[in-house]
Amino acid sequence: MVERKENTVFTQLREKIRKRRATLSVIGLGYVGLPLAVEMAKSGLKVYGIDVNRAKVKMVNAGKSYVQDVSEGDLKRVVVDGSLVATHDYSVLRRSDVIDICVPTPLRKTKDPDISYIIEAVEQISRYLKPGQLVILESTTYPGTTDEVILTTLEDKGLVVGKDFFLAFSPERVDPGNRMYRTANIPKVVGGVTRNCTTVASEFYAVSIESVVPVSSTTVAEMVKLLENTFRSVNIGLVNEICLMCDRMGIDVWEVIEAAATKPFGYLKFLPGPGLGGHCIPIDPFYLSWKAKMAGFEPRFIELAGQINSSMPGYVVSKVNQALNDACKSIKGSKVLVLGVAYKANVSDTRESPAIDVMRELFAKGAKVAFSDPHVDQICVDGRTLRNTRLSPGKLAQYDCAVIVADHSAFDYGMIVKRSRAVVDTRNALVKFRSRKIVRI
Repeated sequence: MVERKENTVFTQLREKIRKRRATLSVIGLGYVGLPLAVEMAKSGLKVYGIDVNRAKVKMVNAGKSYVQDVSEGDLKRVVVDGSLVATHDYSVLRRSDVIDICVPTPLRKTKDPDISYIIEAVEQISRYLKPGQLVILESTTYPGTTDEVILTTLEDKGLVVGKDFFLAFSPERVDPGNRMYRTANIPKVVGGVTRNCTTVASEFYAVSIESVVPVSSTTVAEMVKLLENTFRSVNIGLVNEICLMCDRMGIDVWEVIEAAATKPFGYLKFLPGPGLGGHCIPIDPFYLSWKAKMAGFEPRFIELAGQINSSMPGYVVSKVNQALNDACKSIKGSKVLVLGVAYKANVSDTRESPAIDVMRELFAKGAKVAFSDPHVDQICVDGRTLRNTRLSPGKLAQYDCAVIVADHSAFDYGMIVKRSRAVVDTRNALVKFRSRKIVRI
């Protein structure tokens, strides 16, 4: 009797998904949730986007995109035809067949994982959970979260996972500003609590995503995400240490990297920079490190890379000091213009941006700091709200030093070199220029 009920629920949900009759709710309409919601709506599903930020809800329903990777044309089309509706009301979950959690997972001040947004979302899901629903977590987290936190809460309702409802984890792989790889063509890793959970979650993503990669469990899927970004963090830490080493030895690190990159095997090209930024790479290794310590394992390699990467903003400030000293000036009282406060080129995302740490250290040393970024209107640094300075030859000439932190393609680098009194280049953006006023990391 139980088996017949299980088969019925499982089969009915799969049939709804295959025929595009399933209703999806996406909790969290940020850099991950909104692109997913739009992509699924374009594929024919009815989608509810849930967010506690009423300003975001209003913008989505007006067809106005605040996420760079979501075009307003695509957003307007799915809003106008009724495929996507944004709301702050969680009661739409009772009408949903699939629920996808895309909420933030920051770090606490102690560098421990903060999964409070996940817990809040799961508590809401638990209120409306019914037989035949699929729940998927996409938010980055430590291995075991899906089984230990979400499953425990949802099974308190008396429903059985894999029979009455389905639960899976699928790590988000968003790369803001990447024109080649978007939601639809980035392979999707999926791990369910049971085989049925993996099957139905895989079929759900296959509605709009070109390649789905099933794995054996939720913990494997959770670990995949942490490995991907820890891999990047460790290799960036390595090349940052090589950068520091080359600086001490008087060797051009950029020339070394370009020459090494000619090797067709056994080498991957990573670049040094002012520090790590974005939501994932600076944070995910700490999730992994925390979980490893809970298991009694000391992740020394990962933590050393984190220490090196965290030291890079200070190294950048030392280069600003060098550039000013060359002009017989001190940092204290000097006017410094930071060029690019987004965490990487050609995006507006300032989360964990190394520019903030650079500016913080400059302020602490008494510098007068401003910024220019074609993608960012304003930024807050230690309670100071700074507004974007529009770049011009006259403006550049007013500052004692300019610091390239994000190498946006919109910057006129010829003008920057010509009009600046001194320039610190943290991204090798001025590789084609030769001038005594340029200080490179």
